[in-house]
Amino acid sequence: MTSSPSWEDLRKQARRLETEIDSMLVSLSKISTNNPMMYSDDESQLLLSDDRFETATSEIEELLSKLNTVNEKMGEWSSNGEQSTVSQNVHTVQRHRDILQDYTKEFQKIQSNVRARREREDLLHSVRQDIDGYKNSGTKNRRMDLYVKEHEHVRNSDRLVSDQIAIAMETREHLVSQRHHFKRLQSRLHDLSSRFPALNTLVQKINMRKKRDSFIVGGVVVICTFIILLYTFH
Repeated sequence: MTSSPSWEDLRKQARRLETEIDSMLVSLSKISTNNPMMYSDDESQLLLSDDRFETATSEIEELLSKLNTVNEKMGEWSSNGEQSTVSQNVHTVQRHRDILQDYTKEFQKIQSNVRARREREDLLHSVRQDIDGYKNSGTKNRRMDLYVKEHEHVRNSDRLVSDQIAIAMETREHLVSQRHHFKRLQSRLHDLSSRFPALNTLVQKINMRKKRDSFIVGGVVVICTFIILLYTFH
């Protein structure tokens, strides 16, 4: 049958557990401060930080539970001890209980801070996702507007080219029509000349008289110019 631990053994266990808890609380505080569970692209780093925090939390909870058990045993021992040492033992037990209470409060404070940080980061992450979604939506809308404007520009350019081609085709048809008209007119004049030789002769005489008159007028102009120049230089 295993004998119950002595008062000194219980005190040693309490001091050892308190030392371990104090060290673990310092480590837990560093983990929660230096490795905040913020959202980033490095998902493996986030998982590692969460695992370290959860592991440290579980270990501290176990140590606090053990320390509470040791304190309870120390309380039972002090109440059953000798009368001369009861007062001193009760004081010692109370001091260990106060230390346990301080550690418990510190542990709960760290957990509360981490919980608040996680909630804040969850909120910020949600807001960031909403903003990114809005930006992506705005970018898509702007791209769609650009596509629509570009499509409208292409349609306007195509319409303008079509109008220019239509004008060119209409002009070509008009020129072809005039050409046919002149050909018909020339053909009619040729027919008239063939039918009425006298008319053709008359036209030729008129043309010859015009040429003669032109020669006469040209000669008069040359003579007058020569006389003016001669008079000017003399």
